[in-house]
Amino acid sequence: MSIEFDLLAEVKHVFFDMDGTMVDSIPFHQESWLRFLSNHGIHLRPEEFRAQNHGTIHEMIRRFFPHEKSSQRILELGEEKEYTYRQLYSSYLVEIKGLSSFLEHLKTNGISIHLSTMGDQNNIDFILDGLELRHFFKTITGGHEVFKGKPDPEIFELSLKKAGAKPAESIVFEDSGGGIRAAKAAGLRVLGLATTHSKRELIELGWLAAYHDFSEILNEKRRINFNSPKEV
Repeated sequence: MSIEFDLLAEVKHVFFDMDGTMVDSIPFHQESWLRFLSNHGIHLRPEEFRAQNHGTIHEMIRRFFPHEKSSQRILELGEEKEYTYRQLYSSYLVEIKGLSSFLEHLKTNGISIHLSTMGDQNNIDFILDGLELRHFFKTITGGHEVFKGKPDPEIFELSLKKAGAKPAESIVFEDSGGGIRAAKAAGLRVLGLATTHSKRELIELGWLAAYHDFSEILNEKRRINFNSPKEV
């Protein structure tokens, strides 16, 4: 089991998004939002929700509850939504195929591993501890630490600062359009996981390469050329 990165000497840091990248949790987030909003008398079709699904949890709460002015109430509503998500997803929690083996490969090859997610601390704990992956990550940056959500680059800029990393020596694994825009705005190169988009859609959005899962990357026989986008 092996993977070769072109320009390996330049790749010292790998940053991972969490939802949709490490775990296929996006459908559960959407369902939890729809249930949560319905419980508060806000009834949306999935496509209506997806059009507004961007930003931090607190940005989204303010979007759906514009009448709420209390910061404490906004915090409580956000926590209620995330609790709904964890309850819904807990019985289905599983890593994207090959993730732990890929993380072990990176660690063995001396590449530092970092988490850059819009998830809050409770969701980070839920995923990392539930999958027993916390020990792989040198730094962890969550949505509760930034003011602006993806596609704003703040989450990656903070992650780079905490990691002491330069964009030129780093890559990011992401799954969403907002994620790639945020990463590229921070000067980072991006590889894609085809969970929420097809491989072709990811390449068209600007990913360097796209994969179904991490096992596919580990089994990839050709070298990944960071300078030439391709669908594999």
